[in-house]
Order: sequence, then structure tokens, then C-alpha cells
Amino acid sequence: MNGDGALHREVLDRADVGFGVTDHGGVLAWVNPALAEVLGVPAEQVVGRSLPALLPGAPERPRSGLALLTPSAHRSGHRWLEVECRPLDGDRLLYRVVDVTAWRDRELEATHEADALRRAQVLGRMGTWEWHVAEDRVVWSDALLEMFGFPPGTSLDFDGYAALVHPDDLAMIQATLEEAMRSGAGFSYTHRMLPGEGVPQRWFECFGEVETDADGTPVRVLGTAHDITRARRVHDELLALAEQDPLTGLANRRAVTRELERELATGGSGSMLLLDLDNFKDVNDLRGHAVGDRLMKALAAALRSRLAPSQLIGRLGGDEFAVVLPGCGPAQAARTAEVLRDAVAQLPLVGPVGTVTVSTGVAEYGSGDTWELVLANADLALYASKAAGRNRVTVYEPGHYADTAKRVSVLDRLRAALDHGGLELHAMPMVQLATGRTLGHELLLRLVDGKEPYLGPAEFLPEAERSDLVLDIDRWVLSTAIDALVRHPDPELRFNVNVSGRTLEDEDFGGFVLDRLATAGVAPGRLGLEITETAAVTNLDAARALSLQLRAFGCRITLDDFGSGFGSFVHLKHLPITGIKIDGEFVRGIDGRSTDAVLVAGIVEIARGLGLSAVAEWVERPAQVEALMRLGVRIGQGFHLGRPVPLAQVLSGRPNGPNGALSPRMAGAEDGARS
Repeated sequence: MNGDGALHREVLDRADVGFGVTDHGGVLAWVNPALAEVLGVPAEQVVGRSLPALLPGAPERPRSGLALLTPSAHRSGHRWLEVECRPLDGDRLLYRVVDVTAWRDRELEATHEADALRRAQVLGRMGTWEWHVAEDRVVWSDALLEMFGFPPGTSLDFDGYAALVHPDDLAMIQATLEEAMRSGAGFSYTHRMLPGEGVPQRWFECFGEVETDADGTPVRVLGTAHDITRARRVHDELLALAEQDPLTGLANRRAVTRELERELATGGSGSMLLLDLDNFKDVNDLRGHAVGDRLMKALAAALRSRLAPSQLIGRLGGDEFAVVLPGCGPAQAARTAEVLRDAVAQLPLVGPVGTVTVSTGVAEYGSGDTWELVLANADLALYASKAAGRNRVTVYEPGHYADTAKRVSVLDRLRAALDHGGLELHAMPMVQLATGRTLGHELLLRLVDGKEPYLGPAEFLPEAERSDLVLDIDRWVLSTAIDALVRHPDPELRFNVNVSGRTLEDEDFGGFVLDRLATAGVAPGRLGLEITETAAVTNLDAARALSLQLRAFGCRITLDDFGSGFGSFVHLKHLPITGIKIDGEFVRGIDGRSTDAVLVAGIVEIARGLGLSAVAEWVERPAQVEALMRLGVRIGQGFHLGRPVPLAQVLSGRPNGPNGALSPRMAGAEDGARS
């Protein structure tokens, strides 16, 4: 027994749990070293002292599980103690004191971390879930339950969750989970949820992994769910802007050609309509652009209302529309075109232009066709409708190629003009709005071969761009511009030349430009290249490569017709340009339409933030100048500021007539960049 007593004494001396004995008044009769360390008094000096005085808060009668927070010179400045008091014998009490500081601190830290995680989930619109497979029990985080519309702690099984999932997405989720359970691989999916009546649809992006036992049997599935509703809405809005005509709300050229391409890629057949309003220019000239815009919107609504939901209608630009009719043969498509023609004719107009008519070309498509071929065939049929007197529907026939011979004659004239000096450059000034000072000129091509009929740029440039001839024309324009800069070394003389979409695909063009500049000794900054938004988006990689090559040498690169489909906003970060030209569609009504002012202000702010110059096109009247200057636009171009004149006249220093913001108002004038 004496040996056992010595052992017990040694155990108590070495224990990290404090033990002490007091009388009924709390006076200590014995303590082990651990309790003495807690009390901060040497063991030999403790006997006879009051435990409640040394350890405030200690119970004076039997009690268990009392937690005390006491100050301490150790660790973090405090100590958590768990104190238990039991009767020993007679009037004596046995105290047991355990230091639980480390455990309580870890518990508090875990609680804080859990709270921080929950707050992070709430702020980040993200939650977690666990599926315990054997129990078929799903545990949802409080943050995720709240996003589902339930209070924290709600019990929600998989069937209850499935009832909230959009019916079209449920099968996809089930298939994804089944595959993950089979393979053990991580998974992800995006789905919609319908939380309840009156609550808008929400989007969730989910990621997860499967935990398995040693045999590979799934034990638990862990997942996260991120509420991406806001991001999805922004994505959908940007996508709509990128593929939507800003004036009519219809699909734009990009969306129409992509739908046609999708139809052909999936083996679909049907027909395409190409509609062009007859003499719509007269509406703008006689009634004004505001009336023209209202009519365009009314036409779009009338046309769309006559079509089935599966039939896509879009505005290709200007007064031209296209309709994709899946599953419609030529005869049925022609009947649909006649319905649309009648709908257009029923729109009333008051004034000199009583009615508006439409000419239509119909082209069938099927397996083996390309969207370019279908569009070209519809264009040939449309051309035949125009030639036959307008306000007609014409179905494409192979014989229409005969009409193309007339267009070939245009190419023959262009080739002859290129070889024998029948091409001429005209210069249109780009003007500082505040001062009227000319900062540079855009060079525009004219055919002056002396032959009849006279062909304007709108008549010969499209034909050139459909052939390789445009490559030679672009090089001629560039060389002529550089030669003029050599002959007139004035650094204030700066030219912008237009580059066609076909030339963007010419891998040798960039080298040609740099060689000509280097040979001529012309400062690269005096030459700028303009690339239209349509050409840049269609040939994004080529446009980027050319821009990088020329800008690195010091040339200016301008994105023309910026904002015409909003697609260019997405591509701005990919194109190393130095400036933009604001599309005239936003400028022509800038002094009367608040929507145009908001859009232009946004474009100007973006340009300023990216360090780009911004030029407004189609400036046709003084009121536009004032509105543009209020919005921060500094440079403009248009008939009000200066009409195109022969380049030779600019180089000779002869006056061009009124030029600048102080020139008189020109009623009915159109921006020369369109001619």
C-alpha cells in the first residue's frame, strides 16, 4: 500500500490537471503542482490560503462543469479553466481544475472561421452542400438555403431540391451526378432554379467531387453552388447587344448569317429572303432622318409580326432586311415574301412620300451550300426584282447569272481605270469642333474614267470587294497617299485610308505598307488606316495581326463605324487601335434623341479610358456640333464640316469653301463617308 501511495503521489505530482483539498471555508489543505501553477503560488506556500481568494469565481460548494476565464501572463493574456468541486470526506472538498484554454481558443477560432465562411458565402452568393450517399441525406449550408429562399437550418431532401430546378435542366443534373458516381471524377454544371411564385428565375453554377471508400464505392458527394444570376443577365444583355440591330431591335447581320450557317451545318433546308426598301432614301431626304427612323422601326415590327417564331428576321444594314425560313421551299417562301410586301405597303405615310414598297429576292438553300452562296443568290434575285421595276418578289434562277454580266462590266471599267489613270482620290476633312481647324483628311476613292453611266463608290466598291481587284485598289490608294505625303512634307498633313475586309486577309499587305513608308522616308504617324467594325469582327485575327504590325511601326489604326452592332465593345481589348470613328447612326440624331446622346457619351468615355481618339461621323448641321461638344467629342467629320474635294485641290492649297464648325447649315446633306 505504501508503494501504491507513493505511486499515486507521483502521478498527482506529474499530472497536468490541478487537484486541491480545502476545508468547508475554502482554506487549502493540499494542492498538487499543476494547481499551484494555475494559482501562481509555489506549492509549499499554498497551504492555509483561501482558494476563492486565489481563484476568483471558484465554487464554494460542490458543483461540476464551471468554466472560468481568468487573466494570465502566459499565452494570449487569458486562461480558460474548467473547475469541478466534489465533497471528499467530512467537511473537506476536492477541487479538480483543468486548463482548457487551447481547446476553447480552437473552438472559438473554428466558430469565427465558420462565421467568416458563412459571411463570405453570403457576400459571394455561394453555398456548399454534402450528399451522404448511404443515408441518402443532403446537408445544405445556411447561405445556400437562403439563396433557395429557405430559412437557415431547413431540412431539404433531393426531391424538394429537384422540384425547384427548371424542368429542362433536371435531366442534365441527374445524368451528370450519375456519371460522376460511376467514374468518381469531378463534375460541374449550370442550371436554372424557380424558387417560387413571384420570385424571378435564378442561375447557379455548380462544382463538385465524389469521395469513395477503399473499394471505390461513393460515400459522400461534396459540392458548391454559385448564384450567377447577375452575371448571366449581363452576359445575355451583352450577347443581345452584340447580335441586335440597335435601331429596330431585330437580329443584325452577324446573327442572321450565323443562323443560316447553323441551318446548313445541321443539314437543314429552306429558303432565304433578302428584302430592300425601294427609294427609302427619299424618306430621309424629304421627311428627315427622325421620320426615317420611326418608319424603320414600324417596318421591323410589321415584318416580324407576319412571321412564325421559328423564322428569323434581321436587319443587314441601311434599308436591307433578311429572313431565314427553315423548311420552306421556294414557292412557299415567295408567298411569305408577298405577305411581307403587302404588310410594308399598308404602312401609311403622310406627305410627299405616300407609301413605301419593298423588293425581295428569294434563294433556296440545302445540303452542300454555303451561307455566302445563299446570300449571293438571294442578292442576285433581289437585283432582278429591282431591275424589273421594284416592289416585286423574284425567286433565284441560274439564268440570273446573265444579269451578273452587267456587274462584270463594272469590274472591267475598274481594271482599266486602275491601269490607265481613271481613279482619283478625294479628301474629306476631319475637323476640330471647337476651332474648325482641319486635323487630317480621310481619302475617298472616285472613278473618273469619263465613261457613262457615272458610277459612284456605292456602285463600284461592293463589286470590287467581291473580287481580288480590291487588293490592287487598296495598294494603289495607299501608294498614292504616301507619294502625296512625300511631295508635301508638312507634318500637319495627315491622311487616313480605308482598308477593305479582303485586304485584311492579305498576309503581305502589312509588309507592303512598311516597305513603302521606309522607302519614301515618311513619318508613320502621318498615315492612318481605317478598318470598319464589320471587317474587323469578321476577320478578327487578321485585323489584330495587321494592327499590331503597323502600330508597332508608328502608324495610326482607327476602327471605323464603331458601335454599329456593339460587338466592337467586346473586341476592343483584342485590337491594338489608336482611335475610333463613332458610327453615324448614333450621330445623326444626337441633337434630338436622348438615347443617341447616352450611347455616344458612353463611347466617348470608353475611348477616353482606353486612351483612344474619337471622331464623330455624319456631322450635317450646327446643332449636332453643339451636342457633340457637350458630350466631350472633339473631332468630327461630315458635310457640315467639309465636303470631299479632289486631293489635288487640298495639296495645292486652294480654298475648299466653307469648312469647319462655322460653315453654314446644309439642309439635306449626307455624310460624304457614305458616298
